[in-house]
Amino acid sequence: MIDAAELPDELLLERLAAGDEEAFRALYRRHHGPLYRFVLHMTGRAEAAEEVVQETFMVLIRGSAKFDPGRGDLAGFLFGIARNHVHRFLDADGRYQGLPEEGPEALAGHGPALFQPDAPDPTARLIQSETVAQVRRAVLSLPERYREVVTLCDLEEMEYERAASILNCPVGTVRSRLNRAREMLAEKLRVTLDPSPAPRISATGAFETR
Repeated sequence: MIDAAELPDELLLERLAAGDEEAFRALYRRHHGPLYRFVLHMTGRAEAAEEVVQETFMVLIRGSAKFDPGRGDLAGFLFGIARNHVHRFLDADGRYQGLPEEGPEALAGHGPALFQPDAPDPTARLIQSETVAQVRRAVLSLPERYREVVTLCDLEEMEYERAASILNCPVGTVRSRLNRAREMLAEKLRVTLDPSPAPRISATGAFETR
């Protein structure tokens, strides 16, 4: 028997519609991490991230929002649902709460190399340093439309076209928002980390130190 984890999303969705619980578990394990990270960076609250992710999968199970493979992949569809829930959460909450000042273990099991120990890239080294709280607060303090593109394009390393599909805007808008968001982050981090060498955002979107 083929392991459900090896099946493509489309087949898992068919099995899910037929009541296959293992298909749901496979989809959940496959998509939970990126969705959780997105919501956490948007809201700054672990409990909100868990709640939004759970509700996103409930929408999928109930079929109250229909997935159309002709309009994109399932991951983008789920991100769109999660994004709508994030908007409602932020509108209702009316304020942001900073992420706790803790190390990379806060995202253990949910993140790519960016949040893992011994990761070689400059962003990971910065995240593991004493500036972790400042970096997280800087991202969280961005206006929502800028925080979204930074989270999707820089932290999740999505291609601009895919991010544009999730955000329902042109690719050019994603590029312009991302450029502005990087400028804002560089300035925020320069101020908060002074007098130590200030991180900057490279052309590829990674944090670097000078």
